[in-house]
Parts: sequence; structure tokens; C-alpha cells
Amino acid sequence: MPPADTSSRERKGPRARSYDPARTRAALAAQTEVLRTAVHSLCADDAAEALLARPTRLGGWRVRELVAHLGFVLDWVPRNLGADVPAGAALLSPTAWVTGTRTAAADIDEGVRESAAEAFGGGPGQVAAEFDRAADLLLRTLAEEHAAGLALPTRYGPMLLSDFLVTRLLETVVHGDDLADALGTEVPHDRQALAATTRLLADALAAQAPGGSVELRIPPFAVVQCVAGPRHTRGTPPNVVETAPLPWIRLATGRAAWAELLDVAQLTASGERSDLSSLLPVMG
Repeated sequence: MPPADTSSRERKGPRARSYDPARTRAALAAQTEVLRTAVHSLCADDAAEALLARPTRLGGWRVRELVAHLGFVLDWVPRNLGADVPAGAALLSPTAWVTGTRTAAADIDEGVRESAAEAFGGGPGQVAAEFDRAADLLLRTLAEEHAAGLALPTRYGPMLLSDFLVTRLLETVVHGDDLADALGTEVPHDRQALAATTRLLADALAAQAPGGSVELRIPPFAVVQCVAGPRHTRGTPPNVVETAPLPWIRLATGRAAWAELLDVAQLTASGERSDLSSLLPVMG
């Protein structure tokens, strides 16, 4: 398949952030191994069946459905690489992909439940083996050389492969955190994967609520300005929101509430325009 025409690529927000393809691939490979270790650990536990049946914070999904979804996230690229993309099609940006996720919850849920009942429906050993299959497929794809302009179809529209891999970082970090929450354990994220996820979700907020009246700070990874109103140009901004990467990711994806994080001092907000709760979550 020839590389797609990038001249009509969709862009949102004041400037599109670029992600280094080599660093993205390395981070995704590392994050995949983090998740493999977590899945193997839970499947090797004497209480594995009970752990797979644990509820998660994702509605009716149990840990089994969550692991099935992670497998789907990993093998999406190998399964769709090489599929036709219409010539001249507008290519989706990573921030537009984030916004698009708001429309697909029902379809994703249906697909995950089917996968959890079929490919991931057996005992713990089969669950681990099926996750290995998906992880190994992705890792082989990441090790291959691909044209810089190569695109692939996604649920929301075609994307450059290099951009879509950034969305895989987001998915693996967000759902790795879901897995840690469900199991009551820690899933250590690759630093570059955590950084890319933090930045992409911050950029998505800036795209969805463009402006310069509020400065969102997520040290050490991101600073963006958002929300219509008077633009800050120098000195200390009048409206500042600051939090750490994981609390921000939970806020931006609906895993945590604004008031909840304020109460436990994981979030600070100063200025009359600094309440961003009505703009969250940015991702469905």
C-alpha cells in the first residue's frame, strides 16, 4: 500500500505536537512488556480465577474483560496494517482521535465482551497465552521498518501509523492504571509512555477548549493554555491548574472527579476561571 497523502491531515488546536517515532516505538514495546508481566502475574496467582472475576472501575467489565481489551489494543496495528486507506483521505490527528473516543463506547463494550467470552474466555493459562499472542504480534510489527507516511484505518478515520502508535501508548497507560486499581497493586508505567499520554490528553483539552485564559501544568511533562478569555502573556498567569501525571490522566479519562482530587490535595486550582470540571473528561 503506498504512503497516504498527508497534505490534508486534520489538525486541531493552536499547534500540533510531534512525537519522535523511534521513542514512541521503544516506549510502546516497554509498556507492552510491563502489561505482559502484570497479566502473567495475575494468571499465575493461586487465586487467578477470582482475580479475573474482580470488578473494575469500567462499568460492567471484570478484570477478564479489561485484559481482553488490552489484547485488542495491542493487536489492532498488526491486524490492520496494510489495509486500504482512500487516496487523499483526511488523516486524523492524535487529539482528534481522543475526541472521537466519545462516540464508540457501546461498540467497544460489545467487542470486548465477545473477546472475553471467546479468545480470553478460558482458564488463566489461556488468558496469558492469548495476551502473549497479541503482545508478540505488536512487538514484531514495532521491529519492522515502515514508510514515514504509512497510514492505516481506525475506528474514527485513517491515521498515520506513527500517530496511531501514540494512541496505543495512551491506551496501555490508561488501562494499565485500570488494572492496577482493580487488582490493588502497582503497574509501573514506562516513563516515555506516561509522558506521551499526559501530553496527548493535555493537548486534547486545549483543542476542545481553545484559548489562553487558563494554564494547565502537569510537571514534569506538559504545560498547555486553554479556555477562551483574556490571554496570559507574561508573569504568573491569573488562572492556573496544576496536578501530577496520573491524577491528570484519571481526570481526563473520567476515572477521577475534580472535587475528589481537590479534597485530597492532588490538584490545585487558582483563579476565577480555573475550574475545568465542566470540560472533563476529554476522552470517552
